[in-house]
Amino acid sequence: MKLNEQDSIKDPRLLRKCLIVLGLTVLGFILHQYINLESSVIALSGASLLLLVTRQDPEHALHAVEWPVIFFFIGLFVVVGALKEVGVIEAVARWALDVTGGRIVPTGMLILWLSAIASAFVDNIPFVATMIPLIQDMGQLGGIADLNFFWWSLSLGACLGGNGTIVGASANVVVIGIAEKRGLHISFIGFMKVAFPLMLMSILISTGYLLFWHYFHTMTAMVVTLALGVLLGLLLRTVAAKKIYKPAVKSPSDSEA
Repeated sequence: MKLNEQDSIKDPRLLRKCLIVLGLTVLGFILHQYINLESSVIALSGASLLLLVTRQDPEHALHAVEWPVIFFFIGLFVVVGALKEVGVIEAVARWALDVTGGRIVPTGMLILWLSAIASAFVDNIPFVATMIPLIQDMGQLGGIADLNFFWWSLSLGACLGGNGTIVGASANVVVIGIAEKRGLHISFIGFMKVAFPLMLMSILISTGYLLFWHYFHTMTAMVVTLALGVLLGLLLRTVAAKKIYKPAVKSPSDSEA
């Protein structure tokens, strides 16, 4: 049965309004560091604007909010704040600095790989929430003013590391649940056999990129990355075209017929 995406659109006018507000919100996320607004303020502003523009009753939207998840994060931030106050996070930061000698590159690599492995087995959102004050303490204790290398190491490690197992990212859990509802069972080990090696490969690539970016600066790394991306895209397109349009080989029986 062929699916028609137009059948799923119940209100095209409302869809256009939502897309416009969504585009403005994403633009706000991109520019938030230049307009001095927190991401939370931009997200709530986009939601408020959408309610005003669409004039929809917010009761249905509030019922759809995952309140248990929100209260989970409230509790998480309380726990992280407590760990910071009693000195646990500072102790871990001192240990990391002792291991790496306080040098930027080894410390960044430690953050990258630690984040990747940990995020594969612990949801990456609470892990990042725990690591943020840790990195801030590492900067203060080590006298490191520019923490960009550390933030990018945490970002890439936590984001890509979550792809390693089912429980590593919320999106994985959602997809597995949808697949099971449709009769396709994907086990934890089965997912990990495919995903974990790919995750390690992506972290290796990230390691090379971060080192290149650190030693050759942003603009050079960006130009080289874009050039490699274009070359790989053209190469993959050529290979895919050859496979798709490869003429079928006729068997002897077909020729006799």
